[in-house]
Amino acid sequence: MDTILNIKNLKKNYHTLEGEVEAVSNFSLTVRKGEFVIIVGPSGCGKSTILSILCGLEQKSEGSIEYNTNNPPIIGYMLQQDTLFPWRTILNNCLLGLEITNQLTGEKKEKAIKLLAKYGLQDFINHYPNALSGGMRQRVALIRTLAINPDILLLDEPFSALDYQTRLAVSDDVYRIIKKEKKTVIMVTHDLAEAISMADRIVVLSKRPATIKRIYEINLTNKSTPIKNRKAKEFASYYEKIWKDLDVHV
Repeated sequence: MDTILNIKNLKKNYHTLEGEVEAVSNFSLTVRKGEFVIIVGPSGCGKSTILSILCGLEQKSEGSIEYNTNNPPIIGYMLQQDTLFPWRTILNNCLLGLEITNQLTGEKKEKAIKLLAKYGLQDFINHYPNALSGGMRQRVALIRTLAINPDILLLDEPFSALDYQTRLAVSDDVYRIIKKEKKTVIMVTHDLAEAISMADRIVVLSKRPATIKRIYEINLTNKSTPIKNRKAKEFASYYEKIWKDLDVHV
């Protein structure tokens, strides 16, 4: 599988009134095209900082980030909240990224409409976000991100605002869409079960400053959808090992 992203010795320092704080240290990772990589680690360790650096919202202090994609790469960033604009229809919300980047054409608008229809939202194209359930809104947020045809999708706790049952259903939805569209994903989550059920690889970070403690290749028997993957015989073993690596003290 081709490499799409190569991160070497990434480092991030913040300057505060008390002095310099190291948030990320010596973070190196290679991501393959079409891979689903999930980053886990203790709260506040720097997981979201890494995503912010990858999409250009923050500047790295040291290290290199090389994309084997278009130049510059197209990065899709999906946040915890769906951030749909209540005054825009579902279709117009999905076209927002294309408008901002001056890429909106008739052809790309048709593609967005087809994506909405393909994933069960055709009847809601001219509705507003308040007419949708939390799960449907998150599906719209993903389609809005896919509409720009990103090389890499960055997902920052994309299901954390949902209740447990909706979270399970939406994780299945999102996983199915991402795999069907053959996208490369780097996702951050606090939910280990979610991570094991969705990831091809899991990157376990240390407490701040974030460094990589271990990387797990997730090989589940009869790998399928996230809900079904939770029943795999290897699931409990992965959960126990990764939980120990996190070294979380309550």
